[in-house]
Amino acid sequence: MERGLFWLSLLAVFFGLAWAGRKEFQKVEAYRLWAEQFERAKYDLYAVIGQQGDELTWGTPTSQGIVDTKTFSLKQVQSIRLLVDGEAADWNNPPAKGLAELEFFDSNSTDSIRIPFTEPPLAAQWGQFLQKRLESH
Repeated sequence: MERGLFWLSLLAVFFGLAWAGRKEFQKVEAYRLWAEQFERAKYDLYAVIGQQGDELTWGTPTSQGIVDTKTFSLKQVQSIRLLVDGEAADWNNPPAKGLAELEFFDSNSTDSIRIPFTEPPLAAQWGQFLQKRLESH
């Protein structure tokens, strides 16, 4: 009887992991289809981002597709800042861990747009790329 309970609980864990894996696969597949329309794109647990020319589109990945998408133009951005755990970080030497965000300041508003990243080095790479693109205009 003990063995039966052990194997039954192990089977339940296996099905739970299979279900979670399938959901994550569906998210990544939905992102892949969404990303085809962009020159450059990034998938992250927190947000997806796509860049087409001077337009940036970002949203939240789900197994049904990308939701809560927002688009803005780099032409309206005054500056970009890298935040890690809510504090400004150095582009060239970001921390290895922490909740990273790229913060975009709009020249027409006092509001900012924050796009989350799970890895500060990846956020720094994106930020440096977009900063160079911003400066070239």
